Amino acid sequence: MRLGILGGVFNPPHLGHLVGAQEALVQLELDEILFVPVGQAPHRGVEADPGAETRLELCRAAIEGDERLQVTRVELDRPGPSYTADTLRSLREVRPAEDELVLLLGGDQAAELPSWHHPEEVLALAEVGIVARSDLSPDDVRARLDGLRGAEGLRFFEMPRIDISSTLVRRRVAEGLPIRYLVPRSVERLIEQRRLYRAPVAAS
Repeated sequence: MRLGILGGVFNPPHLGHLVGAQEALVQLELDEILFVPVGQAPHRGVEADPGAETRLELCRAAIEGDERLQVTRVELDRPGPSYTADTLRSLREVRPAEDELVLLLGGDQAAELPSWHHPEEVLALAEVGIVARSDLSPDDVRARLDGLRGAEGLRFFEMPRIDISSTLVRRRVAEGLPIRYLVPRSVERLIEQRRLYRAPVAAS
């Protein structure tokens, strides 16, 4: 099995996350994608965080009805900062030996890989699939990773440009504006039921 690993804060998950997952499934020939909500973000706090358990529930709501998508609480159950190398190591320990792990990253995330915790271990544990961006070409990303052992195996895939962000969704909720068609209906209902994101959102 080729298993995609899609990590993120998912505060909340939106249609951009799902479209990216769909394109990765097709273009990288994946069998399944595992959404990995961050437990404790290593480098920054989570803005307007409703709590890791709630973000996990939002992810589960987002993927309802698509058997190709799954959610794991691996980062919630591990104490301390959620480093990708640790997550991949944990998944490798519990997955069948023949499974191939494919870490899915945005181009901007991939460009920052050299500053990550144990980046060469990340590249050794998983193939890396990167969303191509108009402002950061594959050559730009490769140049940033030059010298990292394992960086020669990068794969790039494309997705339609979708200008939706979690910050946008939270801001619209705080302002009393609709978020239908920005997030799955199941996520919208959960946000309504829990009265999430009602506080004003700071500009970013």
